[in-house]
Amino acid sequence: MTLRARPYRSVLYIPGSRDRALEKAKELPADAIIFDLEDAVAVEEKVNARALLAERLAEGGYGNRALIVRINGMDTPWGAEDLAAMMEIGPEAILLPKVGSAADVAAVAAMLDAHPRTAGTQIWAMMESPVGILNAAEIARAPRMAGFVMGTNDLAKDLGCRTRGAMHMALQHCLLAARAAGIVCVDGVYNAFRDEEGLARECAEGRDFGFDGKTLIHPAQIAIANAAFAPSEAEIELARRQIAAYEEAVARGEGVAVVDGQIVENLHVDTARATLAKAGAIAGQEAA
Repeated sequence: MTLRARPYRSVLYIPGSRDRALEKAKELPADAIIFDLEDAVAVEEKVNARALLAERLAEGGYGNRALIVRINGMDTPWGAEDLAAMMEIGPEAILLPKVGSAADVAAVAAMLDAHPRTAGTQIWAMMESPVGILNAAEIARAPRMAGFVMGTNDLAKDLGCRTRGAMHMALQHCLLAARAAGIVCVDGVYNAFRDEEGLARECAEGRDFGFDGKTLIHPAQIAIANAAFAPSEAEIELARRQIAAYEEAVARGEGVAVVDGQIVENLHVDTARATLAKAGAIAGQEAA
């Protein structure tokens, strides 16, 4: 599947240092997995986690899920070796933390270009700093760039804000940049993993904004995210009726149709077809 064609409803972080979690991830219904070598791994475990993750990824068994590896920053003692180890595996994507400019991405892209096993490896960016947010448009068009992950915890810390609402402009700004460049954009995590109602509300807001899905910190959050970012049966049925009504109108030589008392033009049909395409991609993902 192409980047936007495959679903990214649920994007689960898995610590690269936890072998049991790496094994369990093979059975979880998440659309994508971020194997984390950065924040989720203690300093004293960084080297061991890198070796363990490389071994598990080489073994495979993760099915049709998107596999993304978050390495440590290239300005840390571990980043360069993380990247070197993962280039031997050639995962679908490398996730770079704390991206501040397109130059950060281009430097890693050049390394991927020079390696024979990473021809198809994309780059994703953690959007989690004020400078990164301000440079979102140029980052979205950097070489090999394929996805944004909102790092709302780090962003809240840097902004000194206390609410998600205070970050709305930053979230929307990154989403605009991602859509202009045609790349994936997934929402930040919801920290209270036992609060199902709160997660559902935040997922609903994220979907209303236009995000492709949500990053998650616990497997218990997967089902809620999958449901929130998938078209409902009512939305699928409406999309089909809109397409049929519009095609009938065009056959009569008319440029618009009416469904449920609302005008349906070609732009609405584009949205309807996108809804059906997403539903089909989700069905294919779940079947696989």
